[in-house]
Amino acid sequence: MLHIKTIEGQMQAQGLRFGLLAARFNDFIVDRLIGGAVDYLTRHGADRENLTIIRLPGAFEMPLAAKKIAASGKYDALVCLGCVIRGATPHFDFVANECAKGLAQVSLDTGVPIGFGVLTTDTLEQAIERAGSKAGNKGVEAASAVLELTRILEQV
Repeated sequence: MLHIKTIEGQMQAQGLRFGLLAARFNDFIVDRLIGGAVDYLTRHGADRENLTIIRLPGAFEMPLAAKKIAASGKYDALVCLGCVIRGATPHFDFVANECAKGLAQVSLDTGVPIGFGVLTTDTLEQAIERAGSKAGNKGVEAASAVLELTRILEQV
């Protein structure tokens, strides 16, 4: 049987430097995402001294901050954490779309992996569920995804 080379990311965070960009808006939810991401990274070998939390006003400001932070060369990966809850106006759509599109572009432009942990929910209850209750913790998922991607990119 022919051997096929497989590249996979080892879930080991030792030696990596992470910037955790965290929105202040809806901070009672975002703080739970931060807790999940920090817990995940440290359980997988990250040194707390290599984790930096960078507080931002909200999700809309994240792409510009991420671009500058990624370009600094101080971090191997970024974990972006925020919470946008739909309201009665189209404001939600603009903020959520520009945040997601902007962060994807920053990652493509800089080559720095970005974990997307910005909740976009219809209700507060959905946000609470995704920040550590029934639906897990999206901060953990963002940290896990960016750790795996970072280790994959080291191999290619």
